[in-house]
Amino acid sequence: MNLEQLRSFSTVARLGNFTRAAEHLHLAQPSLSRQIAALEQDLGAELLHRAHGGTTLTTAGESLLPLARRMLADAESVRRELAELAGLQRGRVRLGATPSLCISLVAEVLSAFHSAHPAIELQLSEQGSRRLLDELARGELDLALINTSEATAIDRFSVPPLLVEELVLISSAGAPPVTTLKAITLEAIADLPQIMFSATYELRSTTDAAFRAQDLTPNVVLAGAEMDAVLRFVERGLGVAIVPAMVLIDRPGLRSVRLEAPALTRSITLARPADVAPTAAVEVMQRTITATATAFAGRVGSTMRLAEPFVSRDGQEA
Repeated sequence: MNLEQLRSFSTVARLGNFTRAAEHLHLAQPSLSRQIAALEQDLGAELLHRAHGGTTLTTAGESLLPLARRMLADAESVRRELAELAGLQRGRVRLGATPSLCISLVAEVLSAFHSAHPAIELQLSEQGSRRLLDELARGELDLALINTSEATAIDRFSVPPLLVEELVLISSAGAPPVTTLKAITLEAIADLPQIMFSATYELRSTTDAAFRAQDLTPNVVLAGAEMDAVLRFVERGLGVAIVPAMVLIDRPGLRSVRLEAPALTRSITLARPADVAPTAAVEVMQRTITATATAFAGRVGSTMRLAEPFVSRDGQEA
C-alpha cells in the first residue's frame, strides 16, 4: 500500500467515476484501475462496487476512506513543513472563502501575502460555507473564511472569529437615493425592485427569513445571481440589493443605507482543522488575514466591528 494508491482510491470515491478520477489525476484509466486493483489485493478486500451508473464504496471501502484521507493529509503536512524550512521560500497555502469575501477581504489578503512571500503557491476555493467545511474536513484546505452560522460542526475545527458586519441596502449612485433617512425598514425595501442572490447563498437565506418574519413579500425583479453580478446589476440601476457592508469598498458606483433596527448581521470566522498543526506558511497567512480584517473594520466604519473572542466549551479562547 502506498500514497499514490490511496490518493487514487480517495479520488475515485469522491468523484464516483473512474474516468473522471483518471482525468483529475492525469492518469490513463488502465493505470488507475491497476492501482486500485493492487490496493484491493494488498488489503484482501474489495473496496469499490463498479457499475455502469457509477462507482460506490463497499463496506471495506467506507472503513478505509477516512483513514486514507487522514494519511494523505498527514503526508501533505510533512511535505509542506519540510519545504518551508528554508524560510517560506517554498510551500503552499490552500485557502477557501465565500464569494462575497473573495471580492473584498480575500483580494486584499492575497495581494498582501503574495507581495511578502511570492514563492509560496496560493490556491483558492470559492464556495459556500458548508462546502468549505466539507473541503476542510477532507484535508483539501488549510484555512477557510466562513459565516459562523454555517459552522454546524465547530468541534472539529478551530474557529477564531474575525468580524461582525451589518447587511446594508445598496442602490445605484447614478439614481436618486431610495430614502433621505439614515436607515430604511424592511417594509419599505419590500416595495423596491430587488436583485436576489442564488438560493445557495447564506445571505439569501438570511434575507428571506427576515422578510418572512415580518410577513412581507419582496418585489423581486431578478433572482439567482452571484455576488459580482448582483453588484453590477445594481450599479446599472436594475434594482436594489441587500449585501454585506464590506463589498461597498472601492465601489463608487454604489450607495448604501443601513437597515432600521434590528439590523441584519453576519459573523465571519477563520476555520482550520483543530487536530492538524499549521505549517509556517499557514501561520503567516492567518496573521495576514487577521491584520487585513482589522484594517477592513477601520475602513468600513460603524457597519463593521471586530468580533469578540470565541470561547470554547472548555473555557479557552479560540
